Amino acid sequence: MVKRALLSSLLAITLATGTARACDTALILAIDVSNSIDSGEYRIQAEGLAEALLDPLVREALVSGQVALTVIQWSGVGNQVVSIPWRRIAADADVLAIAEEARRMQRAIIMSNTAVGDLVRFARTQFAAVPDCARKVIDISGDGDDNAGTLPEAERLLAERDGVTINALAIESLGLSITNYYRLKVITRNGFVMTARGHSTYAETLKEKIRREVAKVMF
Repeated sequence: MVKRALLSSLLAITLATGTARACDTALILAIDVSNSIDSGEYRIQAEGLAEALLDPLVREALVSGQVALTVIQWSGVGNQVVSIPWRRIAADADVLAIAEEARRMQRAIIMSNTAVGDLVRFARTQFAAVPDCARKVIDISGDGDDNAGTLPEAERLLAERDGVTINALAIESLGLSITNYYRLKVITRNGFVMTARGHSTYAETLKEKIRREVAKVMF
């Protein structure tokens, strides 16, 4: 009787393991809170993140991919803060909870310069907590190039060595200077840049960007 019960337990464990879905993507969403971002623009970013996560296509992709997600606020040297720790997304309710956290998220850093390379270095260390995810992606949003810290080009090489993809969302007023900066110095060879025309289009651009990052079919 004990032997039969043990065999039943082992069979149940095997079936559960076989049907469990693996984590497709570990996604770090990094939000710029340097000196160039005022309080209103910060609030637009936090609200925009919540809005992007609530998009039906984004929600479906996050759940189907069993995505692990974390949110970092970043600015200058030594100024990187994990605002939303890693969350495993297994159901629609998980996305709704993260979106609400993002909406209520308070600004973590004020009066600081911009150190993109230091952000990448910090973000790379965060993936140690989610080793089972097949892909590792750093999604950087920002409205300026770096003016402090380590060179982003050097950190990009280390990211590529570790199999990490770096994508960027450039917040531009006029021209494409920030977009070109991210393209030339920050994103990895398999990464991409999207451009938001001011903070007013941030949410819509981020929505499209997350879809592209986590959907099984690339947009």
